[in-house]
Amino acid sequence: MSHPTPATSPDLIPTTSPHPTPTTSPGPAAATAPNTPDQPSSWAPAAPTIALLTTLGVLMVGQMYTVLALLHPMATALGTAPEQVTWTATAFGFAYAAGFLLAGPLSDRYGSRAVITTGLVAATAATLAVSAAPDLPTAIALRGLQGLTAATFAPSALSYVVHHIAPQRRGTALTCITSGMFAAAVLLQIGAQAVAAGLGWRAAFWLSAALMALSLIPVRRVLRPTLRHGTGGGLSQAFAAMPRLLGRPRMIALYLSTVVLMSSFVAIYTAVAIAGPSGIAGNSSAILALRASALPALVAIPVLARLLQRLAAPLRAVLAFALAALTVAAGSFLGGHTVPLALALLLYVAAVAAAAPAVVETINATAPHARGAAVALYGCSMFIGASLGPQLTGALIALGFGGILRVVSAALVLGILLALPALRHHRTR
Repeated sequence: MSHPTPATSPDLIPTTSPHPTPTTSPGPAAATAPNTPDQPSSWAPAAPTIALLTTLGVLMVGQMYTVLALLHPMATALGTAPEQVTWTATAFGFAYAAGFLLAGPLSDRYGSRAVITTGLVAATAATLAVSAAPDLPTAIALRGLQGLTAATFAPSALSYVVHHIAPQRRGTALTCITSGMFAAAVLLQIGAQAVAAGLGWRAAFWLSAALMALSLIPVRRVLRPTLRHGTGGGLSQAFAAMPRLLGRPRMIALYLSTVVLMSSFVAIYTAVAIAGPSGIAGNSSAILALRASALPALVAIPVLARLLQRLAAPLRAVLAFALAALTVAAGSFLGGHTVPLALALLLYVAAVAAAAPAVVETINATAPHARGAAVALYGCSMFIGASLGPQLTGALIALGFGGILRVVSAALVLGILLALPALRHHRTR
Protein backbone atom coordinates (compact mmCIF):
# COMPACT_ATOMS: atom_id res chain seq x y z
CA MET A 1 0.00 0.00 0.00
CA SER A 2 1.42 3.36 -0.97
CA HIS A 3 2.26 5.91 1.72
CA PRO A 4 2.09 9.40 0.18
CA THR A 5 4.68 11.78 1.49
CA PRO A 6 3.07 14.68 3.31
CA ALA A 7 3.81 18.15 2.15
CA THR A 8 6.46 20.03 4.03
CA SER A 9 5.14 21.51 7.23
CA PRO A 10 6.58 22.67 10.54
CA ASP A 11 5.79 19.38 12.25
CA LEU A 12 7.95 17.26 9.98
CA ILE A 13 10.95 15.88 11.82
CA PRO A 14 14.44 16.70 10.54
CA THR A 15 16.99 13.95 11.00
CA THR A 16 20.27 13.01 9.40
CA SER A 17 18.52 13.30 6.06
CA PRO A 18 15.01 12.85 4.75
CA HIS A 19 13.95 9.47 3.42
CA PRO A 20 10.45 9.86 2.04
CA THR A 21 8.37 6.91 1.00
CA PRO A 22 8.63 6.36 -2.76
CA THR A 23 5.57 7.62 -4.54
CA THR A 24 5.94 5.99 -7.91
CA SER A 25 2.93 4.24 -9.32
CA PRO A 26 2.52 0.57 -8.49
CA GLY A 27 4.42 -1.93 -10.53
CA PRO A 28 6.25 -5.22 -10.18
CA ALA A 29 8.20 -5.79 -7.01
CA ALA A 30 11.47 -5.17 -8.79
CA ALA A 31 10.20 -2.23 -10.83
CA THR A 32 12.38 0.80 -11.27
CA ALA A 33 12.22 3.29 -8.42
CA PRO A 34 13.32 6.91 -8.43
CA ASN A 35 17.09 7.13 -8.26
CA THR A 36 17.45 9.75 -5.55
CA PRO A 37 20.21 9.89 -2.94
CA ASP A 38 17.96 8.19 -0.39
CA GLN A 39 16.02 5.69 -2.55
CA PRO A 40 17.05 2.48 -4.30
CA SER A 41 17.36 2.43 -8.09
CA SER A 42 14.99 -0.57 -8.12
CA TRP A 43 12.74 -2.30 -5.60
CA ALA A 44 13.97 -5.46 -3.90
CA PRO A 45 12.20 -8.74 -4.75
CA ALA A 46 9.32 -9.00 -2.29
CA ALA A 47 8.87 -12.76 -1.81
CA PRO A 48 12.38 -13.76 -0.63
CA THR A 49 12.66 -10.62 1.47
CA ILE A 50 9.34 -11.25 3.22
CA ALA A 51 10.17 -14.93 3.78
CA LEU A 52 13.57 -14.14 5.29
CA LEU A 53 12.49 -11.26 7.53
CA THR A 54 9.39 -13.11 8.75
CA THR A 55 11.43 -16.20 9.66
CA LEU A 56 14.05 -14.09 11.41
CA GLY A 57 11.28 -12.23 13.24
CA VAL A 58 10.03 -15.51 14.69
CA LEU A 59 13.55 -16.51 15.73
CA MET A 60 14.68 -13.20 17.23
CA VAL A 61 11.49 -12.01 18.93
CA GLY A 62 10.77 -15.56 20.06
CA GLN A 63 13.83 -15.48 22.30
CA MET A 64 11.69 -13.44 24.69
CA TYR A 65 9.36 -16.40 25.19
CA THR A 66 11.66 -19.45 25.16
CA VAL A 67 12.29 -19.34 28.91
CA LEU A 68 8.55 -19.54 29.62
CA ALA A 69 8.72 -23.17 28.49
CA LEU A 70 12.00 -23.77 30.34
CA LEU A 71 11.24 -22.41 33.82
CA HIS A 72 11.25 -25.77 35.62
CA PRO A 73 14.36 -27.34 34.03
CA MET A 74 16.27 -24.07 34.36
CA ALA A 75 15.25 -23.77 38.02
CA THR A 76 16.46 -27.31 38.71
CA ALA A 77 19.80 -26.74 36.98
CA LEU A 78 20.42 -23.32 38.52
CA GLY A 79 19.35 -24.32 42.03
CA THR A 80 16.42 -21.94 42.40
CA ALA A 81 12.62 -21.77 42.11
CA PRO A 82 10.72 -21.46 38.81
CA GLU A 83 9.16 -18.14 39.86
CA GLN A 84 12.65 -16.71 40.31
CA VAL A 85 13.64 -17.82 36.81
CA THR A 86 10.91 -15.56 35.39
CA TRP A 87 13.34 -12.71 36.05
CA THR A 88 15.26 -13.94 33.02
CA ALA A 89 12.22 -13.03 30.91
CA THR A 90 11.85 -9.66 32.64
CA ALA A 91 15.51 -8.82 32.07
CA PHE A 92 15.22 -9.75 28.40
CA GLY A 93 12.05 -7.69 27.93
CA PHE A 94 13.34 -4.44 29.40
CA ALA A 95 16.66 -4.76 27.59
CA TYR A 96 14.79 -5.49 24.37
CA ALA A 97 12.73 -2.32 24.76
CA ALA A 98 15.90 -0.29 25.33
CA GLY A 99 17.55 -1.96 22.35
CA PHE A 100 14.78 -0.75 20.07
CA LEU A 101 15.65 2.83 20.97
CA LEU A 102 19.24 2.22 19.91
CA ALA A 103 18.59 0.17 16.78
CA GLY A 104 16.21 2.57 15.06
CA PRO A 105 18.59 5.54 14.80
CA LEU A 106 21.49 3.19 14.00
CA SER A 107 19.43 1.79 11.12
CA ASP A 108 18.68 5.33 9.92
CA ARG A 109 22.37 6.18 9.94
CA TYR A 110 24.18 3.01 8.84
CA GLY A 111 21.53 1.07 6.95
CA SER A 112 19.26 -1.81 7.88
CA ARG A 113 21.36 -4.67 6.52
CA ALA A 114 24.47 -3.55 8.39
CA VAL A 115 22.58 -3.29 11.69
CA ILE A 116 20.81 -6.65 11.19
CA THR A 117 24.12 -8.35 10.39
CA THR A 118 25.94 -6.88 13.36
CA GLY A 119 23.02 -7.67 15.64
CA LEU A 120 22.89 -11.30 14.51
CA VAL A 121 26.59 -11.77 15.27
CA ALA A 122 26.20 -10.21 18.73
CA ALA A 123 22.97 -12.11 19.47
CA THR A 124 24.60 -15.41 18.48
CA ALA A 125 27.37 -14.84 21.01
CA ALA A 126 24.95 -13.69 23.73
CA THR A 127 22.64 -16.68 23.18
CA LEU A 128 25.53 -19.10 23.46
CA ALA A 129 26.59 -17.35 26.66
CA VAL A 130 23.11 -17.82 28.16
CA SER A 131 23.37 -21.56 27.53
CA ALA A 132 26.51 -21.66 29.69
CA ALA A 133 25.11 -19.65 32.64
CA PRO A 134 26.18 -21.37 35.90
CA ASP A 135 23.71 -19.60 38.23
CA LEU A 136 20.60 -17.42 38.20
CA PRO A 137 22.22 -13.96 38.57
CA THR A 138 24.52 -14.72 35.64
CA ALA A 139 21.59 -16.03 33.59
CA ILE A 140 19.60 -12.86 34.30
CA ALA A 141 22.50 -10.63 33.24
CA LEU A 142 23.18 -12.64 30.09
CA ARG A 143 19.49 -12.67 29.17
CA GLY A 144 19.54 -8.89 29.41
CA LEU A 145 22.48 -8.82 27.01
CA GLN A 146 20.66 -11.24 24.72
CA GLY A 147 17.58 -8.98 24.71
CA LEU A 148 19.67 -5.92 23.90
CA THR A 149 21.32 -7.62 20.92
CA ALA A 150 18.17 -9.34 19.64
CA ALA A 151 16.37 -6.00 19.61
CA THR A 152 18.51 -4.78 16.71
CA PHE A 153 16.48 -6.90 14.29
CA ALA A 154 12.87 -5.70 14.33
CA PRO A 155 13.24 -1.92 13.80
CA SER A 156 15.91 -2.53 11.17
CA ALA A 157 13.72 -5.07 9.36
CA LEU A 158 10.69 -2.78 9.34
CA SER A 159 12.83 0.14 8.15
CA TYR A 160 14.28 -2.08 5.38
CA VAL A 161 10.79 -2.90 4.15
CA VAL A 162 9.86 0.76 3.95
CA HIS A 163 13.01 1.62 2.00
CA HIS A 164 13.34 -1.38 -0.33
CA ILE A 165 9.94 -2.99 -0.94
CA ALA A 166 7.59 -1.55 -3.57
CA PRO A 167 4.65 0.41 -2.09
CA GLN A 168 1.98 -2.08 -3.18
CA ARG A 169 3.89 -4.95 -1.52
CA ARG A 170 4.88 -3.03 1.58
CA GLY A 171 1.71 -3.57 3.58
CA THR A 172 1.84 -7.32 2.93
CA ALA A 173 5.46 -7.41 4.07
CA LEU A 174 4.73 -5.51 7.29
CA THR A 175 1.74 -7.74 8.02
CA CYS A 176 3.76 -10.95 7.51
CA ILE A 177 6.68 -9.76 9.64
CA THR A 178 4.56 -8.49 12.53
CA SER A 179 2.37 -11.61 12.42
CA GLY A 180 5.53 -13.72 12.62
CA MET A 181 6.58 -11.78 15.70
CA PHE A 182 3.25 -12.52 17.37
CA ALA A 183 3.42 -16.17 16.30
CA ALA A 184 6.85 -16.39 17.90
CA ALA A 185 5.20 -16.26 21.32
CA VAL A 186 3.65 -19.67 20.58
CA LEU A 187 6.12 -21.27 18.18
CA LEU A 188 9.27 -20.73 20.22
CA GLN A 189 7.65 -22.01 23.41
CA ILE A 190 6.55 -25.18 21.63
CA GLY A 191 10.01 -25.58 20.07
CA ALA A 192 11.89 -24.91 23.32
CA GLN A 193 9.70 -27.37 25.22
CA ALA A 194 10.34 -30.09 22.62
CA VAL A 195 14.11 -29.52 22.52
CA ALA A 196 14.42 -29.37 26.31
CA ALA A 197 12.49 -32.62 26.70
CA GLY A 198 15.00 -34.47 24.53
CA LEU A 199 18.31 -32.64 24.94
CA GLY A 200 17.99 -30.40 28.00
CA TRP A 201 17.23 -26.70 28.38
CA ARG A 202 20.69 -25.51 27.36
CA ALA A 203 20.23 -27.15 23.94
CA ALA A 204 17.34 -24.76 23.21
CA PHE A 205 19.83 -21.88 23.33
CA TRP A 206 22.46 -23.82 21.37
CA LEU A 207 19.97 -24.41 18.58
CA SER A 208 18.83 -20.78 18.58
CA ALA A 209 22.43 -19.57 18.37
CA ALA A 210 23.16 -21.95 15.49
CA LEU A 211 20.11 -20.72 13.56
CA MET A 212 21.15 -17.10 14.11
CA ALA A 213 24.64 -17.81 12.80
CA LEU A 214 23.34 -19.68 9.74
CA SER A 215 20.90 -16.86 8.96
CA LEU A 216 23.83 -14.55 8.25
CA ILE A 217 24.20 -16.28 4.87
CA PRO A 218 20.72 -15.44 3.48
CA VAL A 219 20.87 -11.99 5.09
CA ARG A 220 23.95 -11.15 3.03
CA ARG A 221 22.49 -12.70 -0.12
CA VAL A 222 18.89 -11.48 0.02
CA LEU A 223 19.05 -8.07 1.68
CA ARG A 224 20.49 -5.09 -0.15
CA PRO A 225 22.76 -2.54 1.47
CA THR A 226 20.96 0.69 2.26
CA LEU A 227 22.48 3.87 0.95
CA ARG A 228 24.05 5.80 3.78
CA HIS A 229 21.71 8.58 4.82
CA GLY A 230 23.23 12.00 4.50
CA THR A 231 26.29 13.41 6.16
CA GLY A 232 24.93 16.28 8.16
CA GLY A 233 24.29 15.94 11.86
CA GLY A 234 25.66 12.45 12.32
CA LEU A 235 24.23 9.81 14.60
CA SER A 236 23.48 12.32 17.36
CA GLN A 237 20.90 14.00 15.14
CA ALA A 238 19.25 10.63 14.45
CA PHE A 239 18.83 10.12 18.21
CA ALA A 240 17.67 13.73 18.53
CA ALA A 241 14.67 12.83 16.36
CA MET A 242 13.15 10.85 19.22
CA PRO A 243 12.23 13.73 21.55
CA ARG A 244 10.94 15.64 18.53
CA LEU A 245 8.70 12.70 17.64
CA LEU A 246 7.46 12.53 21.22
CA GLY A 247 6.58 16.21 20.98
CA ARG A 248 3.85 15.42 18.45
CA PRO A 249 0.49 14.53 20.04
CA ARG A 250 -0.53 12.16 17.22
CA MET A 251 2.68 10.18 17.61
CA ILE A 252 2.27 9.94 21.38
CA ALA A 253 -1.29 8.69 20.87
CA LEU A 254 -0.10 6.01 18.44
CA TYR A 255 2.62 4.85 20.83
CA LEU A 256 0.15 4.72 23.72
CA SER A 257 -2.25 2.71 21.56
CA THR A 258 0.60 0.24 21.01
CA VAL A 259 1.15 -0.03 24.77
CA VAL A 260 -2.57 -0.76 25.16
CA LEU A 261 -2.52 -3.36 22.38
CA MET A 262 0.44 -5.34 23.74
CA SER A 263 -0.49 -5.06 27.41
CA SER A 264 -3.93 -6.44 26.56
CA PHE A 265 -2.37 -9.28 24.55
CA VAL A 266 -0.11 -10.43 27.37
CA ALA A 267 -2.67 -9.70 30.11
CA ILE A 268 -5.27 -11.94 28.47
CA TYR A 269 -2.96 -14.92 28.13
CA THR A 270 -1.66 -14.39 31.65
CA ALA A 271 -5.27 -14.37 32.86
CA VAL A 272 -5.94 -17.61 31.00
CA ALA A 273 -2.99 -19.19 32.82
CA ILE A 274 -3.62 -18.00 36.38
CA ALA A 275 -7.32 -17.07 36.53
CA GLY A 276 -8.89 -18.91 33.63
CA PRO A 277 -11.79 -21.37 33.64
CA SER A 278 -11.34 -24.71 35.39
CA GLY A 279 -9.44 -27.19 33.24
CA ILE A 280 -7.25 -24.41 31.81
CA ALA A 281 -5.80 -22.36 34.67
CA GLY A 282 -2.62 -23.97 35.95
CA ASN A 283 -2.66 -26.65 33.25
CA SER A 284 0.44 -25.99 31.13
CA SER A 285 -0.59 -28.38 28.36
CA ALA A 286 -4.07 -26.85 28.09
CA ILE A 287 -2.63 -23.34 28.08
CA LEU A 288 -0.15 -24.25 25.36
CA ALA A 289 -2.94 -25.84 23.29
CA LEU A 290 -5.09 -22.73 23.71
CA ARG A 291 -2.23 -20.53 22.59
CA ALA A 292 -1.56 -22.78 19.60
CA SER A 293 -5.24 -22.56 18.63
CA ALA A 294 -4.65 -18.89 17.77
CA LEU A 295 -2.04 -19.74 15.12
CA PRO A 296 -4.63 -19.96 12.29
CA ALA A 297 -5.38 -16.27 12.85
CA LEU A 298 -1.69 -15.43 12.49
CA VAL A 299 -1.65 -17.29 9.17
CA ALA A 300 -4.94 -15.88 7.92
CA ILE A 301 -4.10 -12.20 8.43
CA PRO A 302 -1.04 -12.22 6.11
CA VAL A 303 -3.06 -14.19 3.54
CA LEU A 304 -5.78 -11.53 3.70
CA ALA A 305 -3.28 -8.66 3.73
CA ARG A 306 -3.97 -7.48 0.17
CA LEU A 307 -7.69 -7.37 0.88
CA LEU A 308 -7.19 -5.54 4.16
CA GLN A 309 -4.93 -2.99 2.51
CA ARG A 310 -7.81 -1.66 0.50
CA LEU A 311 -8.53 0.22 3.70
CA ALA A 312 -6.25 3.05 4.79
CA ALA A 313 -3.86 2.07 7.58
CA PRO A 314 -5.40 4.40 10.24
CA LEU A 315 -8.88 3.04 9.46
CA ARG A 316 -7.62 -0.54 9.69
CA ALA A 317 -6.07 0.23 13.07
CA VAL A 318 -9.32 1.67 14.46
CA LEU A 319 -11.43 -1.22 13.13
CA ALA A 320 -8.96 -3.81 14.46
CA PHE A 321 -9.01 -2.22 17.92
CA ALA A 322 -12.81 -2.27 17.80
CA LEU A 323 -12.88 -5.98 16.88
CA ALA A 324 -10.39 -6.74 19.64
CA ALA A 325 -12.51 -4.92 22.23
CA LEU A 326 -15.69 -6.72 21.12
CA THR A 327 -14.16 -10.20 21.14
CA VAL A 328 -12.57 -9.72 24.56
CA ALA A 329 -15.87 -8.42 25.93
CA ALA A 330 -17.64 -11.48 24.51
CA GLY A 331 -14.99 -13.79 25.98
CA SER A 332 -15.56 -12.31 29.42
CA PHE A 333 -19.07 -13.80 29.51
CA LEU A 334 -18.18 -17.28 28.27
CA GLY A 335 -17.28 -18.69 31.70
CA GLY A 336 -16.02 -22.26 31.50
CA HIS A 337 -17.02 -22.85 27.86
CA THR A 338 -13.58 -23.68 26.48
CA VAL A 339 -14.40 -23.99 22.78
CA PRO A 340 -16.26 -20.65 22.49
CA LEU A 341 -13.44 -19.04 24.48
CA ALA A 342 -10.90 -20.45 22.01
CA LEU A 343 -12.94 -18.98 19.14
CA ALA A 344 -13.11 -15.58 20.85
CA LEU A 345 -9.35 -15.64 21.41
CA LEU A 346 -8.82 -16.66 17.78
CA LEU A 347 -10.73 -13.58 16.60
CA TYR A 348 -8.98 -11.42 19.17
CA VAL A 349 -5.52 -12.51 18.01
CA ALA A 350 -6.59 -11.87 14.40
CA ALA A 351 -7.54 -8.33 15.41
CA VAL A 352 -4.20 -7.80 17.16
CA ALA A 353 -2.32 -9.18 14.15
CA ALA A 354 -4.20 -6.75 11.89
CA ALA A 355 -3.79 -3.77 14.21
CA ALA A 356 -0.02 -4.01 14.68
CA PRO A 357 1.05 -3.54 11.02
CA ALA A 358 -1.63 -0.89 10.55
CA VAL A 359 -0.13 1.10 13.43
CA VAL A 360 3.38 0.64 11.97
CA GLU A 361 2.23 1.92 8.57
CA THR A 362 0.51 4.89 10.21
CA ILE A 363 3.63 5.74 12.20
CA ASN A 364 5.80 5.54 9.07
CA ALA A 365 3.44 7.84 7.19
CA THR A 366 3.28 10.27 10.11
CA ALA A 367 7.09 10.51 10.47
CA PRO A 368 8.51 10.05 6.96
CA HIS A 369 11.78 11.83 7.82
CA ALA A 370 12.64 9.69 10.87
CA ARG A 371 11.30 6.24 10.17
CA GLY A 372 14.00 4.30 11.99
CA ALA A 373 13.62 6.37 15.14
CA ALA A 374 9.81 6.28 14.86
CA VAL A 375 9.69 2.50 14.50
CA ALA A 376 12.20 2.14 17.34
CA LEU A 377 9.83 4.01 19.63
CA TYR A 378 7.02 1.77 18.38
CA GLY A 379 8.98 -1.35 19.29
CA CYS A 380 9.87 0.08 22.67
CA SER A 381 6.16 0.77 23.24
CA MET A 382 5.36 -2.84 22.32
CA PHE A 383 7.65 -4.29 24.94
CA ILE A 384 6.67 -1.77 27.59
CA GLY A 385 3.10 -2.91 26.99
CA ALA A 386 4.13 -6.57 27.08
CA SER A 387 5.89 -5.96 30.40
CA LEU A 388 2.83 -4.26 31.90
CA GLY A 389 0.42 -7.04 30.89
CA PRO A 390 1.25 -9.51 33.68
CA GLN A 391 1.19 -6.75 36.29
CA LEU A 392 -2.26 -5.69 35.05
CA THR A 393 -3.58 -9.22 35.44
CA GLY A 394 -1.99 -9.60 38.87
CA ALA A 395 -3.56 -6.34 40.07
CA LEU A 396 -7.00 -7.44 38.86
CA ILE A 397 -6.84 -11.08 39.97
CA ALA A 398 -9.59 -10.54 42.58
CA LEU A 399 -12.03 -9.71 39.77
CA GLY A 400 -11.73 -13.20 38.32
CA PHE A 401 -11.29 -14.18 34.69
CA GLY A 402 -14.42 -12.41 33.40
CA GLY A 403 -13.68 -9.23 35.31
CA ILE A 404 -10.11 -9.07 34.01
CA LEU A 405 -11.31 -9.45 30.42
CA ARG A 406 -13.92 -6.72 30.86
CA VAL A 407 -11.23 -4.31 32.12
CA VAL A 408 -9.00 -5.27 29.17
CA SER A 409 -11.92 -4.66 26.80
CA ALA A 410 -12.35 -1.17 28.27
CA ALA A 411 -8.63 -0.55 27.78
CA LEU A 412 -8.96 -1.55 24.12
CA VAL A 413 -11.76 1.03 23.76
CA LEU A 414 -9.17 3.54 24.97
CA GLY A 415 -6.93 2.19 22.20
CA ILE A 416 -9.62 3.11 19.67
CA LEU A 417 -9.72 6.66 21.00
CA LEU A 418 -5.93 6.92 20.81
CA ALA A 419 -5.91 5.79 17.17
CA LEU A 420 -8.68 8.17 16.07
CA PRO A 421 -6.51 11.35 15.75
CA ALA A 422 -4.40 9.66 13.06
CA LEU A 423 -7.56 8.64 11.19
CA ARG A 424 -8.97 12.17 11.35
CA HIS A 425 -5.66 13.59 10.11
CA HIS A 426 -5.58 11.08 7.23
CA ARG A 427 -9.07 12.09 6.12
CA THR A 428 -8.30 15.82 6.20
CA ARG A 429 -5.05 15.60 4.19
